[in-house]
Amino acid sequence: MINDWDLTQTNMGRLSRRQIEVAVLPIGAIEPHNRHLPYGQDFFHSTEVAKRCVRKAWEATKKVILLPGIPYGVDCNLMDFPFAMHINQSTLDALVGDIVRSLKHYGILKIVLLNGHGGNEFKALIRRLQFEEGVHIFLCNWWKVGEDQYDQIFENPDDHAGELETSVALHLYPELVELKNAGDGEGKKFRFKALRRGWVQTSRNFGKLNDHCAVGNPFKASAQKGQSYLNLVCDRISEFLTELAQSPADANFPYEQ
Repeated sequence: MINDWDLTQTNMGRLSRRQIEVAVLPIGAIEPHNRHLPYGQDFFHSTEVAKRCVRKAWEATKKVILLPGIPYGVDCNLMDFPFAMHINQSTLDALVGDIVRSLKHYGILKIVLLNGHGGNEFKALIRRLQFEEGVHIFLCNWWKVGEDQYDQIFENPDDHAGELETSVALHLYPELVELKNAGDGEGKKFRFKALRRGWVQTSRNFGKLNDHCAVGNPFKASAQKGQSYLNLVCDRISEFLTELAQSPADANFPYEQ
């Protein structure tokens, strides 16, 4: 069966009969996640979340389409570990910018960047493209969408390769998870109170935190927790995509009349 909501599967004959309003671009990274999760973790889960959400929004509107995802991200602070694939933010921005301009050429002015990697930063790019191109770009860091319910599902805080990410992996691709090999995710703390409390921020060099590229304990993870969290965030994101597709891009968009 051809999925008309997936640009890589549909064709010109089908697409020419549709009026697409929203394009969704998943963006991930290729990097180590402790010793037990696959390098494709961020790319896998951002793509799967995008598929689930676009499918649901398509069923409601027939106006949302999924673009093929970008697998690489900004990983310069993980380069002490093998095969972290780093591209500069400027490279990523240039690629996203070209995709946005292609979409604008075909009349698609509402674009959602569904990001699955914390090292990717798009706010400055969005601000510039909206000014220069007259498009509307929305950034969704999918793993944050259910933060208000996090404590209802998980026991331990997750930053990188901990309980949340491991639970999602156990639900989506358990055959790629080797939990018996995982480290505990304990990392060195900042020496400065301002950094520990978040008053001041800096980029973390993961090679100085521990020897397994993780911040977060994965051992309480379960497939059921991953499914619960994915259901929560996908319901919320798909609702947004549906509303976005149905809202006209008038002079006040995206603000109330």
